[in-house]
Amino acid sequence: MRRDELPTPIEQNADAEGSLRLRTVWISDLHLGTPGCRAESLLDFLRTVDCETLYLVGDIIDGWQLRRQWYWPQSHNDVVQKLLRKARKGTRVIFVPGNHDEFARKYLGHNFGGVDVVEDHVHMTADGRALWITHGDLFDGVIQCAKWLAYAGDSLYEFTLRLNRHFNSLRARLGLPYWSLSKYLKLKVKRAVSYLNDFEVAVAREARLRGLQGVVCGHIHHAEMRQIEGVLYCNDGDWVESLTALVEHADGRLEILDWAAHEAAAKSSEPVPAVAVAALP
Repeated sequence: MRRDELPTPIEQNADAEGSLRLRTVWISDLHLGTPGCRAESLLDFLRTVDCETLYLVGDIIDGWQLRRQWYWPQSHNDVVQKLLRKARKGTRVIFVPGNHDEFARKYLGHNFGGVDVVEDHVHMTADGRALWITHGDLFDGVIQCAKWLAYAGDSLYEFTLRLNRHFNSLRARLGLPYWSLSKYLKLKVKRAVSYLNDFEVAVAREARLRGLQGVVCGHIHHAEMRQIEGVLYCNDGDWVESLTALVEHADGRLEILDWAAHEAAAKSSEPVPAVAVAALP
């Protein structure tokens, strides 16, 4: 990994509206329309950041869940309104649909309320690197070859999240921090770890075949930034559990911001960092 790709502290104050000024922000896997979406935290983040370009890298609205059961609280509507307000105020907002909001793929090439809907996109960083922007579900064999299994897995994931919410309510009453069961399983179960690695390698290889220096994706809810076979692989994580975003500074530096760590620091007696930067391998 090059020196300018390593995380560095962000000095800006992250308390006031629009106080964190960035060139580009990537977020994905919001899953609006599900109880698991951390809409209030996302709203705080969106109020804090001010950027030239905002990429919505798929699974913004969870059409799968909404078809099963309608769930749309005011906070989810507030997120949509905040995104549209950013577009009206001059932020370029680019939406790359994912598998959960695949209904939007019917409208590729259209602009809705200032939001451009595209199949994928190539982003040029300030330091001249070309990054391919894609949700990533096209490299998921389960999605492509056994969609019924993907639906079953989604239902199981929702059950895990519900179980985790009850478990963490008890932990909160005991004064213990949030703990993610699904993240633990992803990182500890051998088959899950193998799946994550296979996905990352496949996406990075496709970016290389396209003659690009890197790729930014979502889909697997695992924030990461590392070199894979000479290609910069970036995953911006999710806003269900990890609460992460990928950002670009004015000079082209890329970082993964850990908003959950920022919130945890704000609730503790420790000094609150401007924005917590995720530790990278």
